Amino acid sequence: MPSASTAVSTTARVDADSRLAPGRPGYRRTSLALFAAGLAVFALLYSTQALLPDVSAAYGVSASTASWTVSAATGALALCVLPLSALSERFGRRAMMTGSLAVAVAIGLLTPFAPSIESLVALRAVQGAALAGVPASAMAYLAEEVRPRALVAAIGLFVAGNSIGGMSGRVVTGWAAQLWGWRAGVAAVGLMAAVCAVAFRLLLPKARHFTPGTGSPAALARTVKAHLSDPLLLRLYAIGALFMTVFGAVYTVIGYRLVEEPFSLPQGVIGSVFLIYLVGTFSSAAAGKLVARLGRRGALYLAVTATAAGLLLSLAETLTGVLAGLVLITAGFFAGHAVASSSVSRTAAHGRAQASALYQSAYYLGSSAGGTLGAVAFHAGGWAGTVLLGLVAVLGVVSVTLYGTHRARVELRAEERERARKNGRETYNHTGSPSVLRA
Repeated sequence: MPSASTAVSTTARVDADSRLAPGRPGYRRTSLALFAAGLAVFALLYSTQALLPDVSAAYGVSASTASWTVSAATGALALCVLPLSALSERFGRRAMMTGSLAVAVAIGLLTPFAPSIESLVALRAVQGAALAGVPASAMAYLAEEVRPRALVAAIGLFVAGNSIGGMSGRVVTGWAAQLWGWRAGVAAVGLMAAVCAVAFRLLLPKARHFTPGTGSPAALARTVKAHLSDPLLLRLYAIGALFMTVFGAVYTVIGYRLVEEPFSLPQGVIGSVFLIYLVGTFSSAAAGKLVARLGRRGALYLAVTATAAGLLLSLAETLTGVLAGLVLITAGFFAGHAVASSSVSRTAAHGRAQASALYQSAYYLGSSAGGTLGAVAFHAGGWAGTVLLGLVAVLGVVSVTLYGTHRARVELRAEERERARKNGRETYNHTGSPSVLRA
């Protein structure tokens, strides 16, 4: 039983921790600011996704060609997130996020005027590159400014902002497109993101625990090499990429499925389908409670089960069945993403911005691949082809998680054997009894 002095010293250490936590000054402002940033990122990044049938019709291109208006943005983000995270080590997380949002919003307001599919894809790629400064910097900011026990919940709120942004952006574009055309829909998202960017800048407190790094290429290379040599981080990167492959494939193609028979839904109603993202808001915000109850692997297994069940249910030929499947897919994806992304920030002892950047790179490469491959699979085998692609990715998540569980058990048994060996040697040296050593 701890002594009174031990309890006092523990309390003093907790009180001396000036990082943010629920109930402490600045925590609510930080949460709201990053919620707004997450909303803006997903609203801009996927601003054309709900409009792909209209984009196909406007430019006279196929679904797979139109899908590049999404894949180019997510792919550019994946490629640029690491170098921009390195700049955040030198100039600060807050400055990087502010600059990234400003550039992305400006491009978002230019996008509706794209005269051709090629120019639209190019603008979207530049916009995705600009947005790359937000995700990794946001997670690094939280890892530095928020206490470890509150980190999953804080990142969950950022991810919840992603889900709200993805939902509201698609709903706004859907109805605006139905009333005034797809270009008006994209413009509406740009204006909404501008409001979020201003709110973010006004709300986010200055960093108190940020220490500028050198930002040299050699230092960056060493940090990246160390992260890529960590088996746990590699597994988390793979999980993020595979989860996002499912999500990107489903939500890129779903508009094409719902506009066809037997559903034949108008664009505004298809945009409203993305209200299902609200489920992701709750599941990502609840990720901390899931981890506390089930552990990180248990929470991932639950997320995988929900996603796989949703994919199978979405094969139904009724709108109710499809919507129920989307609910499960969305809940499983956002819960799994919140658990995996927070585990990256918790695992990395140094270079957190680079660790988060590598996760974001894998995550958005999964989105880019899922969007393009999902459209190809849809052309080849209809919705069943897209579902098959998603199930293969889900099986990949299961395999990676099971392997991680196996490795953890092997390492634990090895540690127990090593402790037993050391304890046995110490007892043998003390008693002179070899039988104790064998025990």
